[in-house]
Amino acid sequence: MTALAPSLQAYFTQRLIGERAASPNTIASYKLTFQLLLAFASSAAKKAPSSLDIADLDAPLIASFLGHLERGRRNSIATRNSRLAAIHSLFGYLALRHPEHAGSIQRVLAVPPKRAERNLVTYLSDAEAGALLGACDLTRWTGRRDHAMFALAIQTGLRISELAGLTRGDVTLTAGACVRTVGKGRKERATPLIAGTVAVLKAWLAEQPGTSADPLFPTTTGRHLSRDAIERRLAVCVSKAGQHCPSITAKRVTAHTLRHTAAMRLLLAGNDITVIALWLGHEQVTTTQIYLHADMSHKQRAIERTRPLGVKPGRYRPSDTMLAFLQAL
Repeated sequence: MTALAPSLQAYFTQRLIGERAASPNTIASYKLTFQLLLAFASSAAKKAPSSLDIADLDAPLIASFLGHLERGRRNSIATRNSRLAAIHSLFGYLALRHPEHAGSIQRVLAVPPKRAERNLVTYLSDAEAGALLGACDLTRWTGRRDHAMFALAIQTGLRISELAGLTRGDVTLTAGACVRTVGKGRKERATPLIAGTVAVLKAWLAEQPGTSADPLFPTTTGRHLSRDAIERRLAVCVSKAGQHCPSITAKRVTAHTLRHTAAMRLLLAGNDITVIALWLGHEQVTTTQIYLHADMSHKQRAIERTRPLGVKPGRYRPSDTMLAFLQAL
């Protein structure tokens, strides 16, 4: 057996699980990264994955693998960089235990992340959000579940992993109604619920009895919905909503779009960006500033507060109707 196989096993069991106590989401992401990498390297080197050595995973192969992710698997640059971060983490671990491969390891660690364009966030207007909720078939059990789930997501801005992991005990619907979650970095937070969301969840819980440890939004077999299942259910509802609200079909709507929608609703209601950061569970306020760029009203108010010296505040208005006509041409 080569040095790579036992080192990779030790990396997961000792480093990630034992020393760092990495979250299940991190473990799953890293696991998929190395499944893809080993399959790619095995095909390139004409070896079984268990026969690959550290030297086989050199910088040219890693670069080829990253290109394969973008061109072959159609992954985004963000996903490509996430896979590279996992590879860097492994090779940082290998550097301490296999100095005989120091040169090859350093060249892999030198592979840089790729810069990407930062587009404006996509969010739903009130009409689009209403059309999405209205597209849930309330005559069916799965439709009522989806309606409650999407209503909660739009109001609270929960991440899809947080939404999928909710149990009945995480929701308080009496005085001080809120939903408690453990998000990124194992940060626990409680998000208040408005009366409309409370009413929807009360009706759902009354229809779906169970213990506090049971999933809040279960599958038909009583298990937690997977993230892929939530995205599929959302895609179905978006397609139906487009029949009555065509503007929603022009947007790429994912579960994270519902999170953006909650944030933009808070921003447009006049809440400070630091409050929104706390609401969403962001570690840094700078992460939340993307919503300022998406909202033109804030920029418009900034323009209205500035004026050249010696000029009266406000927009220019022609003093004559004929000038107004010419200006409008």
